Amino acid sequence: MAYLILIRHCMSSYNAKGLWTGWDDPSLTDEGRQQAKLAAKALKNIAIDVAFVPPQKRSIETLQEILAVLQKNVPITKDRAIMERNYGDFTAKNKWEVKKELGDEEFLNLRRGWDYPIPNGESLKQVYSRVIPFYQNQILPKLKIGKNVILVSSGNALRSLVKLLDNIPDAQISQFEIAVGEILIYTVDEKGNVVHREKRNSQNPVP
Repeated sequence: MAYLILIRHCMSSYNAKGLWTGWDDPSLTDEGRQQAKLAAKALKNIAIDVAFVPPQKRSIETLQEILAVLQKNVPITKDRAIMERNYGDFTAKNKWEVKKELGDEEFLNLRRGWDYPIPNGESLKQVYSRVIPFYQNQILPKLKIGKNVILVSSGNALRSLVKLLDNIPDAQISQFEIAVGEILIYTVDEKGNVVHREKRNSQNPVP
């Protein structure tokens, strides 16, 4: 058995302003760094063997803060395949202003839909098409041999992976969201099957 730990990066400067980040590269806020430290405390009873992260500051800084608190020195793989969704023309726009322009239904499709096109950007389906092969080729083999893996990334990269792990239908993925700093822990057996899933709140770490 092995653990797959999924963590959405903590509060970035774009998150604090309600801006779509996509492939822009803001850093964590001071609040975000504190969130990451709390997230680490929620993981202190798990031995981490290897880490994966996209080459984006907000995810890298979250991982760095977590490993520093845990005093862990583990191999880290950075790869663009697990980057956030490219929001194209909506990058750096205020989400709530866009919501007023588009209306609730269209906004939900844009923000959370499965195959909703974005000008000069990606749909969640396209994110899935790069995240899942990376998971199957790079992460899953480590889980099968009993290595505990931590993956820190952005919301849509993680949503696409959770869609696979939890077998979420296309039509229902818009209802699933991962909050900044949220932790999902999957127990995976030697065949690569998920046998347990839990959520840990970084605000209420394990004793």
